[in-house]
Amino acid sequence: MSEVEKRDGFSTKWGFILACIGSAVGMGNIWRFPVLVSAMGGMTFLIPYFIFVIFIGSTGVIEEFALGRSAGAGPVGAFGMCTEMRGNRSIGEKIGIIPILGSLALAIGYSCVMGWVFKYAWMSIDGSMYAMASNMDVIGSTFVQTASAWGANFWIVVALIVSFIIMSMGIASGIEKANKIMMPVLFILFILLGIYIVFQPGSSGGYKYIFTVNLKGLADPKVWIFAFGQAFFSLSVAGNGSVIYGSYLSKKEDIPNSAKNVAFFDTLAALLAAFVIIPAMAVGGAELSSGGPGLMFIYLINIMNNMAGGRIIEVIFYLCVLFAGVSSIINLYEAPVAFLQEKFKFKRIPATAVIHILGCAVAICIQGIVSQWMDVVSIYICPLGALLAAVMFFWVGGKKFAEESVNMGANKPIGSWFYPAGKYIYCLLAIVALIAGALLGGIG
Repeated sequence: MSEVEKRDGFSTKWGFILACIGSAVGMGNIWRFPVLVSAMGGMTFLIPYFIFVIFIGSTGVIEEFALGRSAGAGPVGAFGMCTEMRGNRSIGEKIGIIPILGSLALAIGYSCVMGWVFKYAWMSIDGSMYAMASNMDVIGSTFVQTASAWGANFWIVVALIVSFIIMSMGIASGIEKANKIMMPVLFILFILLGIYIVFQPGSSGGYKYIFTVNLKGLADPKVWIFAFGQAFFSLSVAGNGSVIYGSYLSKKEDIPNSAKNVAFFDTLAALLAAFVIIPAMAVGGAELSSGGPGLMFIYLINIMNNMAGGRIIEVIFYLCVLFAGVSSIINLYEAPVAFLQEKFKFKRIPATAVIHILGCAVAICIQGIVSQWMDVVSIYICPLGALLAAVMFFWVGGKKFAEESVNMGANKPIGSWFYPAGKYIYCLLAIVALIAGALLGGIG
């Protein structure tokens, strides 16, 4: 067992599940999922999305949790364990560097976005956001200034300090406790927002659209590709965060059941966001045609500024976004932090400090190119990490290892479908994610 597992770990089943939900619930649930639901026909998109969530949750999520737990280590140690079964540990350890670098690169890009989120959360609290009223020139220019080179230096530092404080406390006392607060509050606040939106005039059009099914749309391959991409990336299968969180999990925990809960609550968070944002846009008479940062930092501000009680709504909404972002960023930084602990025997606080200082410095410098940075990482490195983890677990580890790793602590053995579904279909889907993302400029 590794130094990390001896020293720390999740203290409760639900602490682990909430931390994993926090890692999965992020910006994609809030600024991309509602746009895809709107652009691709409501339930027409949701039907294939649900299918892919169920499949990936039943294979890839389980596989990454089990891989980390079996090794008691992050990707480097876990991949090394698998190739050691074939006689050469060093090959796996070298390959394991890829998802570690991917996690760090994604965390750095995410740090820029979190700088924006912290700034806008503060603007919602101090009223400066509401003071913009419906002046789209001011709203737009504020975001352009924030997202430009060197535009959010102070707020990136604030975001990284918050992340550092939580992570320096460790797994049980830091990450687990933080997620036990943030995740329930996030869901409660989203539900309150949803209830408020229900009673706004014009919101019914948004709900009606969400539940629309277009049979012709279901025959469109593009709908299925983007539904798959959204499910794949939303569940955070990238060979890093889920692997390292799994390494902190007790051998007595039921991994298939935990994976099911993570998939369910991640999907619930995405649906809550859609049930808030799409009807809100309908209330404001706006078309949900813009995804990404423009939705959250420009168009929704204009809508909320024109709502009764808009200032309160803005505070609630940006707190939801803040909690979703913080829970994700601590997961992304955890894999490189754990790597320094495992490989170079760093203590927790120095390892966390080194990674956060590096992340902060690079994030401040790349603000002008953060969109391109995130595209490269999400299109190429994340699917590659997911594929490598799956190959290590199913192909290199083999059937006996895979089934024993998953069944450890489970209430009942996993079905015979699991190994062939993971080895062939899930690995093929990871390749599809890599190729389709490269050809289409990103699918998640």
